[in-house]
Amino acid sequence: MNGQLLNDKALVVFSGGQDSTTCMFYALKHFKEVELVTFNYGQRHALEIEVAERIAQDQQLTHHVLDMSLLAQLAPNALTDHTMAITAENDIPNTFVPARNLLFMSFAGALAYQIGARHIITGVCETDFSGYPDCRDIFIKSLNVTLNLSMDKDFVIHTPLMWLDKTETWALADSLGQLEYVRNNTLTCYEGIIADGCGTCPSCLLRNNGLNAYMKERETT
Repeated sequence: MNGQLLNDKALVVFSGGQDSTTCMFYALKHFKEVELVTFNYGQRHALEIEVAERIAQDQQLTHHVLDMSLLAQLAPNALTDHTMAITAENDIPNTFVPARNLLFMSFAGALAYQIGARHIITGVCETDFSGYPDCRDIFIKSLNVTLNLSMDKDFVIHTPLMWLDKTETWALADSLGQLEYVRNNTLTCYEGIIADGCGTCPSCLLRNNGLNAYMKERETT
């Protein structure tokens, strides 16, 4: 969008994690009005909802929390079954929740319709997507067409992180002047530890390796 401020409303799909919080600040830079939507689907840590609510309050943004607890009924996975260890099979981790992004984006579209938001922003990423098929660019493009046809609206789904690795995502947060905020206030860790997390779960390793690489780059420039 070349840095211009669009005179439009945007809805950010928001978990309170690194990626969605970076997307929130991206939206605040590029859109006149921003609202957030968080989905409560029985995720591994209820703290995720609290973190999202706290950040929304910090930024004085309207925050919608939608009940999606039916997801836990559809398929066993390590994000909704707290007794399962996190593993990977056939290159797809058992933290994958089938149809999660399909349902989330559909409900985000319905909410966007109600609040008059044309733009929907999500932090899905194909570069560091952990093998999740519903984070791929082709899926988002297909879903964008489907949402528009289903509601006869001209929605635009934005994926500012789609082709960024974690190092580049930290660079984006820094360019928005929010690196320290994102680092200290977000929850990415599968063990429910805010900020730098446990340091050993797959999510923490991805996040912290990216941060360390970016900080080294920044020191040399």
